[in-house]
Amino acid sequence: MKSDIEIAEECELKDIREVAQSLGIDEDELELYGRYKAKLSDQALNRLKGEKPGKLILVTAINPTPAGEGKTTISVGLAQAFGRLKQKAVLALREPSLGPCFGMKGGAAGGGYSQVVPMADINLHFTGDFHAVTSANNLLAALLDNHIHQGNALGIDTRQIVWKRCMDMNDRALRNIVVGLGDKNDGVVREDHFVITVASEIMAILCLASDMKDLKERLGRIIVAYDLEGKPVTASQLNAVGPMAALLKDALRPNLVQTLEHTPVLIHGGPFANIAHGCNSVIATRAALALGDYCITEAGFGADLGAEKFLDIKCRTAGLKPDAVVLVATIRALKYNGGVAVGELKTENIEALRAGSVNLKRHVENLRRYGLDPIVTINRFAEDTEAEIAALRSICDELGVGFAVSEVFIKGGEGAVELAELVMESCQKEKSFNTLYSDSMSLKEKLETLAKKIYGAAEVEYSSKAEKELKRLTDLGFGGLPVCVAKTQYSLSDEAGRLGAPRNFVFHIREVYVSAGAGFVVALSGSILAMPGLPKTPAAFAIDVDDDGRIRGLF
Repeated sequence: MKSDIEIAEECELKDIREVAQSLGIDEDELELYGRYKAKLSDQALNRLKGEKPGKLILVTAINPTPAGEGKTTISVGLAQAFGRLKQKAVLALREPSLGPCFGMKGGAAGGGYSQVVPMADINLHFTGDFHAVTSANNLLAALLDNHIHQGNALGIDTRQIVWKRCMDMNDRALRNIVVGLGDKNDGVVREDHFVITVASEIMAILCLASDMKDLKERLGRIIVAYDLEGKPVTASQLNAVGPMAALLKDALRPNLVQTLEHTPVLIHGGPFANIAHGCNSVIATRAALALGDYCITEAGFGADLGAEKFLDIKCRTAGLKPDAVVLVATIRALKYNGGVAVGELKTENIEALRAGSVNLKRHVENLRRYGLDPIVTINRFAEDTEAEIAALRSICDELGVGFAVSEVFIKGGEGAVELAELVMESCQKEKSFNTLYSDSMSLKEKLETLAKKIYGAAEVEYSSKAEKELKRLTDLGFGGLPVCVAKTQYSLSDEAGRLGAPRNFVFHIREVYVSAGAGFVVALSGSILAMPGLPKTPAAFAIDVDDDGRIRGLF
C-alpha cells in the first residue's frame, strides 16, 4: 500500500473557499493561508456564537501500546462517514507537535485513506500557531529575567521562579539549564528549565479561552514566581499581557482544512494529554458545533487521560456536554495487554484477547462514571481474524455497549458507516452527564477520587514537596480548581509497564503546581517529563526533501 504522504499528495484538494462555502462561510470571513488553509475571522466567530449547536461526539481510546490504536484515523474516518450518510459534520482536532513528528510517535493527521490534508503542512509549521505560543511563552520569560536584572522592584525570590522557557522540539539537554552566565550585563545567574511547547501553560490558555478578552484575563493570572514573602507574582504585574496577546492574536483563530473526502476540519491548539489537558480549543469546538449538525472531536491518549480531562476540565470550563462517546481499540493492542509480545501480535490468540480486554472494560466502566455509555470500535488490521472480532463483539455484548468494526485506513469514510449509524443513534438518547468530582472538594479529595475511581489505586502517596505545595495553593485560594494529572499514557497506573487493568496500587504524586491562567492545578506523578527526549533512532532520520521540493519520509 502507498505511504500516508503519497496518498495525501495524490488527493485533489478543494479550494478552501469552497470547503468554507459548504459550511455557509463566505470568503470575506476567512483569512487565507494559500489555497488549502485558512483561519476563521473574528467576524465569522462572532456570527457563529448565536447559532444553535449540533451534537458533540467525543472520540477516545484504550491506553496506547506499541501495536497502535489509530484514534485520529478513526476520528477522521468517522467524520467522512457522516458525509457519506449525507449528514453535516465538522471535525475538530488538535494541531500536531514537532516533537513527536521528529521523535517517535509520528504526526497527528490520521493515516491511509482517513487523513486530514494538506498533511505535510499540518504536521510541520502549519499556520504558525505553535510558534506564536512559543514566542509568547519566551517573551514572558525574558520580561521576567529582565525585571530581576533591572532592580527586581517586585522582590522576586529567584529560588522560587516557576515560569519555564519552551520550544516545540524534544530536547532532553534543555530540561535543566543555567542562565545568566557571563558578566554583570548578561543577567542574574539562576537555574532554569525548558518544557515542550505543548506543555506550556499558554498552550492550555489558548485552548480554554473563549475570546480575546478571556485570553488576556487568563494571561494576566499566570503565576511566574513567588516573592520574598511567598506571595505570587503574575504576568500582569510584569506588564506582559499586552505584548503576549499581540503575539497570540492570529493564533487564537481556528484553522480550517479538509479531509481526503473534503469533510471540513477545524484544527486548533495542541496540548499533550499526558502532561496537559489534551484537547483542542474551546473556540474551535464551539465553532464546529455551530457549523455542523455533528461535531466530532478527540482527546489525547487513553480515556484515563484525554477523556477524563475533556470531561472534568474542558466540559466544566466551557459548559459542554457530550452526546456520544466512541472508544477506540485494536485487536493487536488488546492482545498486547494480554501478554503477547509485539512480534507475535499478528497470530490469532483469542485467549490473550480476552485477557487483555480488561483494559477496555475498565475504560468502559470509567466512562459510565460520567453518565456516558461508549460505543466501542476497532481500527481493523489485515491480520485480525473473524474469530477474534467475534470474540470482541461478544465481550462488548456482555458489557452492554455498541460495537462496530472500522476499516477507515483502507476504505476511508465507507469503512466507518456502521460506526456513524451507531453514533447517530446514541446522540438521540438522553444522557445524564456529570463530572467526576465537585468544585467544593479539596485538591487532595479530587486527586484521590481520580486515582481510586479512574486509575484503580488503593491510595495516593504525596512527596513532602507536593504536600507543602498543596497546602500553599489551598491557602492562596486555588483549592476550588479542577486537577490535571500528568502521568504515563501507557498504563492506568503511574508505572508504564503495568498493563491491563491494575488495581490496589499506590499512586505517587511527586510535584504540584498551579496553572492559574489555565484554571487548573497540575499534579506530576511517576517519572513523567514535560520535556521529552529523542529515541536512539528518531523519525527525523527518515525525513527528507527531494529535488522537486516534495517532502519524503513523513509517514
